[in-house]
Amino acid sequence: MTELIRPPDEPVYDLAHLGRVELLTPTFDRSLEFFVDVYGLDLVREAGGSAHLRAWGDYELATLTLTAADHAGLGHVAWRAVSRQALDRRVAALAERGVTGAWVDGGVGHGDTFSFHAPSGQRMELYYESEKYRATRQKKPYLPNQPQSSVTRGVGAARIDHLNVLARDVAQARAFACDLLGFKLREYLVPPGQPEAGAWLSLMNKAHDLAITREPTDALGRFHHLAYAVESRDDVLRAADTFCELGVSIEFGPAKHARTQGFFLYVIEPGGNRIEVFSGGIHILAPDWEPVKWTTEAGGRSTAWGMRVPESFQTHATPALPMREATSP
Repeated sequence: MTELIRPPDEPVYDLAHLGRVELLTPTFDRSLEFFVDVYGLDLVREAGGSAHLRAWGDYELATLTLTAADHAGLGHVAWRAVSRQALDRRVAALAERGVTGAWVDGGVGHGDTFSFHAPSGQRMELYYESEKYRATRQKKPYLPNQPQSSVTRGVGAARIDHLNVLARDVAQARAFACDLLGFKLREYLVPPGQPEAGAWLSLMNKAHDLAITREPTDALGRFHHLAYAVESRDDVLRAADTFCELGVSIEFGPAKHARTQGFFLYVIEPGGNRIEVFSGGIHILAPDWEPVKWTTEAGGRSTAWGMRVPESFQTHATPALPMREATSP
């Protein structure tokens, strides 16, 4: 397969950041308890089989929608545009490429959105109109330049950061994201003699807003993990203690990623979705950043400091697949 790495003639800055993610769960009550009491999000509203939640540092009203379903997985991911005009430009670009979609009426905390499916099968939405969070007296921060008090429960997740989705053709999926949505390729992985296995992309100057890794089956639209950020490495370490104290098994970490250089910790929430606690990561300041190509992990190590990746991290994604399909080449 031809490797296509071509910077645009003029970078597109029409999308600002990851706005919200909808996760599906077959254990709604237990998942909601996890996200509120363990992960530390605040419940904004609950209605119609969905709960809308936020982290203390999110400026928008809600960044996570948790929806009851018969399986775990990604309902949709929404990206906020920098303006209404920018939103219209991205919708027009999608239409010019033949991507079909539809406008969806606004929901909790946001206006109308344009909904479509990426080539990898995940449902994505673009929006601009958004309701900003206004702290109640009990949640009012002592510093006026943060949205609410940072006094937390559990892990104390601070803000939504990134997500990782699976794609059968990683190069195609990240080219779509770059060419039509304005993502910038920061790092990518091409193992010797194999197709592209991963790509890490951002919209502005973060290490990544979106990671795309290879789907080992014929499935479409599967989800690997969602990450909220905390303020420091110490908070990731504290999260490890918190998970253990509250009876949540740690899947992977704490450790440091080679790519992105973020400090991380992964668990599986009760519904089956993988959730990350993330801190740090490189900051991209150069407008002419050259994508970093990886062929293996750094120095043959599976992470920056040599911690081995558990098998489950390579095999578990949601929705989970029947054993026969999950082990197909």
